Amino acid sequence: MIRQPSRHCTVELQALPARIGQVRRIVSAQLRYWRLDALIDPAALGVTELLANVHQHAVPSKQCTVELLVLLDQLTVSVRDLDPRLPRVRTAGTLDTEGRGLSLIDALSESWGVRPDGGGKVVWFTLPALSLAPEEAVRRTSVGRSSCARGAAAREPALTPAEPPLRTAMDTRPRVRGAGVG
Repeated sequence: MIRQPSRHCTVELQALPARIGQVRRIVSAQLRYWRLDALIDPAALGVTELLANVHQHAVPSKQCTVELLVLLDQLTVSVRDLDPRLPRVRTAGTLDTEGRGLSLIDALSESWGVRPDGGGKVVWFTLPALSLAPEEAVRRTSVGRSSCARGAAAREPALTPAEPPLRTAMDTRPRVRGAGVG
């Protein structure tokens, strides 16, 4: 089944600790703008875990792209990086301070996965999106689609997302595409 994306946003960044907090705030603001407030906490926690994994493990670069995609009834959050090594779920001991990230993603999400992508990989997870309120559906129909969704190709989360070209490592400021956040 092919579904048309209704809302889409991407953020390009270097996965550095200061930038991870910024992206968490961007994700929260975007979900608030889309009126998906109930998804803010799990989405922000999940994206934090995935970006922390990029920061800790990705080589040769910490450059990555975060994508938020709402397809009617589901929010997909994905992080693409340039490291081809696929992550694996580890069993952490009770005193370990690391090794719980993917287990946490598994616990908070409806589904999750990882797939090779060019020379890197994409790690993604899904959350059930709440249906639009009837007045919101009427407003969106009469006004038209959000600029976030214009030009986005229809696809399922397991397929490779369309990615804008990555910037050079010299520019570490997050770059946001989508409506509602600036």
